[in-house]
Amino acid sequence: MNEKMNNSSQRVINLPNFLTILRILAIPLFVTTIIYHKYLIALVVFISAAITDALDGYIARKTNQKTDIGGMLDPLADKILLTTSFVLFSYYEWTPIWLTIIVITRDTIVVVGWFIIYLVRHTTIIKPSILGKAAIAAQLIFIAYKIIQINYAQFPDSTILMILTAFFTVISGLHYIYKGFAYNNG
Repeated sequence: MNEKMNNSSQRVINLPNFLTILRILAIPLFVTTIIYHKYLIALVVFISAAITDALDGYIARKTNQKTDIGGMLDPLADKILLTTSFVLFSYYEWTPIWLTIIVITRDTIVVVGWFIIYLVRHTTIIKPSILGKAAIAAQLIFIAYKIIQINYAQFPDSTILMILTAFFTVISGLHYIYKGFAYNNG
C-alpha cells in the first residue's frame, strides 16, 4: 500500500508539473509588477512563464512523465495567465477590449465544452489541437510583445500580431466547437 502511494506521488510530482505550478505561482507576481509599473520585471516574469509553458509539455513527452494532473493543470495555467493578462492589459488600455472578449469567450467555450463532454461521456480527455496551440502561442507572443513595447517605445506597432492573435483564437474556438460536437456524436 505504501509503495503504491509512493509510485503515485512520483507520477504527480515531477519536473513538468513543477514547471506548471511555477507558472501558476508567477501570475500574482506578474500582476503585481504591472500594477506597480515594474514593466521590465513584468517582461522577465511573463517570458519565463511562457517558456515554462513550452518546456513542461516538451519534458513530459520526451521523458514519458505525462500525468493526469499535468494534463489538467497545464491548460488551466495557460488560461489563468492569459485571461489575467488580457483583462489587465484592457484595463490599462494597452490592448483593445474586443480582443480580450474574444480570448475569454474562446476559453469559456473550451472549458464549458470540456465540462459538458465530461457530464455526457464521463471522460476527461483533453487533447489540444494544433489550432489551439497556435492560438495560445499567438496570445503569449502578443502579450510579450506588448510588454516589450511598454518597456521600449520605439518598437513597431502590434496591429498585425493583434489580428493574428484574434484570428487564431477565433479559428481555434470554432475548431474546438466542431471537435466537441463530433466527439459527442461519435
